[in-house]
Amino acid sequence: MDLVREGPNRYRLPRRGAMRVDGVVYVTEALLSHLREDKSLEQLANAACLPGVVNPVVGMPDIHEGFGLPIGGVMAVAEGGVISAGAVGMDINCGVRLIRTDLAAGECDKPLLRRLMDRIEDYVPTGVGKKGKHKGITGDIFERVVHVGARGVVEEGYGWEEDLPCTEEEGCLPGADLGAVSAEAVKRGAVQLGTLGGGNHFIELQEVDHVWDHEVARQFGLFRGQLVVMVHTGSRGFGHQICTDYSKSLLQAAKKYGVEVPDKGLACAPVDSKEGRAYYAAMACAVNFAFSNRQLITHDVRRAFGDVLGRDPRTLGMRVVYDVAHNIAKWEEHGGRRLLVHRKGATRALPAGHPGNPAVYRATGHPVLVPGSMGTASYVLVGTPAAAATFFSVNHGAGRTLSRHAAERSITREQFEASMGDVLYNTRNFRDIVDEAPLAYKDIHQVVDTLVEVGMMRKVARMRPLAVIKGKD
Repeated sequence: MDLVREGPNRYRLPRRGAMRVDGVVYVTEALLSHLREDKSLEQLANAACLPGVVNPVVGMPDIHEGFGLPIGGVMAVAEGGVISAGAVGMDINCGVRLIRTDLAAGECDKPLLRRLMDRIEDYVPTGVGKKGKHKGITGDIFERVVHVGARGVVEEGYGWEEDLPCTEEEGCLPGADLGAVSAEAVKRGAVQLGTLGGGNHFIELQEVDHVWDHEVARQFGLFRGQLVVMVHTGSRGFGHQICTDYSKSLLQAAKKYGVEVPDKGLACAPVDSKEGRAYYAAMACAVNFAFSNRQLITHDVRRAFGDVLGRDPRTLGMRVVYDVAHNIAKWEEHGGRRLLVHRKGATRALPAGHPGNPAVYRATGHPVLVPGSMGTASYVLVGTPAAAATFFSVNHGAGRTLSRHAAERSITREQFEASMGDVLYNTRNFRDIVDEAPLAYKDIHQVVDTLVEVGMMRKVARMRPLAVIKGKD
């Protein structure tokens, strides 16, 4: 795959063969070598072959090989085009939520951090396949939350009304229909609300260690030396099952409608077909479940802080800064056109003044949350008008350089412990989480700077990890 350099940190993948549009990849020279080590460029080229795709398909600085569209990929499709489950991803609405506090991190010694971690784990199950602990409500409200999203959790008393405007789409993607979801997916989802999961999901206690834009940080409720909590999880087995189901059925639908699919991972159907509408309705259920999942975890994090510190979470200032989705497809206006934007491992980044921002962030642009790998920094940023070139999308994290198996084989205990430094983690056996070690990821600072240097994002604040809770994959 030949790339043509078009300017600082921008490379074009020229249209060729069956490609309908070009690809564009945003990487530095230092990150460029990673593109040669997997099939991410090939996957981007495959996405450029789908009917209705709009120029260009985009690769973010954290791009790496996935199933169908690469992780760190953005594909916009015009009305009359197709919708693809593989261009959204397995973990539908995997996303990040940031919760601020009024606490100074310097006042929280390691014993206190450990007590907070332990109490959070008392409330939030971690690891693959775990069931939620709110048995009295999760089954009862499951059908409601998949249709109305996080509001369904808040109305049951598990959150605050002011959490909703600080959530992308206010915590609900319209168009959900549980009738489009398989019985197996429903069975998995009904018991997993309020759970973290495994893999790259985490709950992290962090310190704001640097602020670039003090005025915007103030409006976000952030200050240097502050203790904050970041939650990273998604739709759990519910979303995974939906993607699995529709990756199969959309492949058959593509044949039915005469759509040539360059790779089965991009199984798709026309957006306005029966099958396309069904997938969107099912995906929206998973999106709403994930928003609700992070909402319920937020309630449990607040409860844990209240227990340990003996104070009401409101007096601790534990409000949501923002909640962003990573794996999603939704209708948006771009350049005067209504487009279905698939973001897979990518974050929406609307600039100041954009009407899509929540009212509370209309003057600043909504917070863009970019977590690093376990043991490394995370960022709060804002998008700029220049991000229109990527359908107002930016990277969602650091991006892997080693597969999980490669990380497990090659990273020693000594290397893992050195990479974690003083960061606390919640397992005695490093093998449980070694696949998520910082050594398995790109440099988060390089990745973030890639789009900052071309003017698509501005830095607001940076957080360093103090303690991280993860689940065994």
